Amino acid sequence: MNDSTDKQYDIVIAGGGMIGASLALALSPLGLRIAVVEAVARGEAQQPSFDDRSTALSRSTQRMFEAMGLWDDVISAATPIRRIHVSDRGRFGFSHIDAAEQGVEALGYVVINRVLGEVLQSALAKSEAVDVMCPARVVDLDVGGDFAVAGIETDAGRHEKLCGELLVAADGANSALRPMMGICARKSDYGQHAVIGNLLPEKPLENCAYERFTDQGPLALLPVADDRAAFVWTVSSHDADRVLGLDDETFLTELQEAFGYRVGRFSRVGKRSAYSLSLSKALRLTAERGVLVGNSAHGLHPVAAQGFNLGMRDVAALCDCIADARSSNPTADLGDPDLLGRYAQWRRNDQGKLVRLTDGIVRLFGSSSPPLRAARNIGMLGFDIIPGVRSLFARHMMGLAGRLPRLSRGVPLK
Repeated sequence: MNDSTDKQYDIVIAGGGMIGASLALALSPLGLRIAVVEAVARGEAQQPSFDDRSTALSRSTQRMFEAMGLWDDVISAATPIRRIHVSDRGRFGFSHIDAAEQGVEALGYVVINRVLGEVLQSALAKSEAVDVMCPARVVDLDVGGDFAVAGIETDAGRHEKLCGELLVAADGANSALRPMMGICARKSDYGQHAVIGNLLPEKPLENCAYERFTDQGPLALLPVADDRAAFVWTVSSHDADRVLGLDDETFLTELQEAFGYRVGRFSRVGKRSAYSLSLSKALRLTAERGVLVGNSAHGLHPVAAQGFNLGMRDVAALCDCIADARSSNPTADLGDPDLLGRYAQWRRNDQGKLVRLTDGIVRLFGSSSPPLRAARNIGMLGFDIIPGVRSLFARHMMGLAGRLPRLSRGVPLK
């Protein structure tokens, strides 16, 4: 027999991965009642937020975790990126960005998703402001009047209704909640898969991140703990199963051929996995008493490692809008169209810019046209020698360009 109960919250968040958990924790100092609904139980292999992938955290994301009081736990397992080297395989052009030149200690940090997930989940477990329903999923939505009512179902077959002034979709690029809100998304398949894992290079990366463009797509090598390197190797979708099925020695030989020998020979490759790559973009960010954040609003190619950081700036902007509304009126309606409109307007430029940038890079470096190949190599050289261009690009990659919310500047909400 299925039970049915009603629970009242200020905010209901669908999705308890890194973005959804971060949003709940960021909002918790505001005295709000928050529910997080997550479909995948911790420890299950299909939970993408807490697997062995590595995530590059930008400076603005680092500042957010500092403002939330979480950075000390995160940095214990994080590796700083002090240099970025970009090259095009078989071509003369290359570019670089250096933290010292930009006047910062690090351009960003690399952290294993599983470790970051443990920090966030531990903080959620200690928060009295947040109730976590997991494993559970939103199965229906009724919006009207003063509340959005989300019907959820647990794996045990229990049904509950969660009433909230605001419902947030933070459940990924294939969001189940987004269409319930009446929001459509455009999706474009790149015909590529990202093969990910860890290996041991002969020479330590020494806090340098590499992005190398190959005929099949970009190949990133990121510094992680114990002198290991995390790789994100983009291959054609039709080749992904073959690449995953290679024995370790053959896999390393092919990866070495794609990357070269700048850090010596590769050895000791760990477990490998792959996921398909596509571009998704929601046609709008808000609905009646609903809002999108993270990959539910925009799913990017991993080139330049901007997807998670863009989602964290969504989190920071939404928190600012909510904090401002409640500071001027403690009983302000969190689903007010004006509040949601301010969020959407704030995020429109940043999201659009990153979608165009990452998609443009993938398509430019994926072109076999000789004139485009020549132009991009000249462009990379110009990137290094034209005054101001590198610094402007670095600020965007660090998430420090444009109007920044408080959390992105390292300022606590309270």
